[in-house]
Amino acid sequence: MRIISANLNGIRSAASKGFFDWLETSGADVVCIQETKAQEHQLDILHRPDGWHSYFFDAQKPGYSGTAIFSRQKPDSVKIGLGFELCDSQGRWIEAQFGALTIASLYLPSGSANDEAQARKNHFLEVLMPLMKKWRAEKRQMIICGDWNIAHKEIDIRNWKGNLKNSGFLPHERAWLTTLFDDVGYVDAFRVVNQEAEQYTWWSNRGQAYTKNVGWRIDYHIVSQDLKDKIKSTSIYKAEKFSDHAPLILDYDI
Repeated sequence: MRIISANLNGIRSAASKGFFDWLETSGADVVCIQETKAQEHQLDILHRPDGWHSYFFDAQKPGYSGTAIFSRQKPDSVKIGLGFELCDSQGRWIEAQFGALTIASLYLPSGSANDEAQARKNHFLEVLMPLMKKWRAEKRQMIICGDWNIAHKEIDIRNWKGNLKNSGFLPHERAWLTTLFDDVGYVDAFRVVNQEAEQYTWWSNRGQAYTKNVGWRIDYHIVSQDLKDKIKSTSIYKAEKFSDHAPLILDYDI
């Protein structure tokens, strides 16, 4: 099973840059999208191509946030939201069930705009952690794809020294991920098969960050422990640029 996570920073913008043309050649079985930045009624056949089952969770605010899942196989069920306002009013979680396997698309808030934005991000993390623990206790088989807006370790960000006090690389955010991996028992799927440096999925639009590969690895597949041995390969697609994020591809023996 090939699963792709892609923050498109606007599904209509990404479509105009060839995202769906590439998707047809990508070999993907499931695609988890973040930042659709559109209401479902604004999308046409270009954004819902033949051969895919497509599901959207829009933000209430037009042109903002939003998540989606595209799959070749029809899911057994689809669920939107996590039951708290910050997530559900902004369309930040959608999940699809395939037998015992849950595949979710998550768009975790950014805190970079101001202190209020960081406070909202902190709140999201506080509410999400008990849910993550609950799912592990239930032994749910999960692949949570998405833009988590946190670079975990120094290897995951080019200019780590200069970002120690910036949202996305704050000590408490990184510690939250460490707890998730080391204590709760989830797995950073990318790092199971790729331990190399300079493996980034997002680049600022400022300066020449993309050209110089001054990036951050903030897009993840975070999976339940039982899937660790099922992770086979990974890649970050950079041959074309659809967004300020690159699609993160993982293959699983599922």
